[in-house]
Amino acid sequence: MTTLSGHTNAITASRVIGTEVYNTAGDHIGTIQDIMLEKTSNGIMFAVIGFGGFLGIGEKYHAVPWSVLDYDENQGGYVVPFTREQLQAAPAYSVEELTRDDGQAARDASYAYYKVEPYWH
Repeated sequence: MTTLSGHTNAITASRVIGTEVYNTAGDHIGTIQDIMLEKTSNGIMFAVIGFGGFLGIGEKYHAVPWSVLDYDENQGGYVVPFTREQLQAAPAYSVEELTRDDGQAARDASYAYYKVEPYWH
């Protein structure tokens, strides 16, 4: 089955991880470092986007709701509807913080910050 934009509903995590992320202005903002899965509901909690830092040093990780990422073939990556300033001001985490309390704190803060309707309601 395909989505309205012609993409399939199923995609392997290996195709997503490492994909570049841009904002709607075309600015490169980071790379998808990982995907957090919620095992009990079989849903994707959020994408982990890394940006800032150099060669992995000082890099910040942001939890971004999966539903806001839209793959753009022309861009060769995912596009999010946020400005660079919005993303830089968003909550940032270490890998350990992203997974603490089953990732729910990062998930909840992410959905609240980006004002995205929670999928778990």
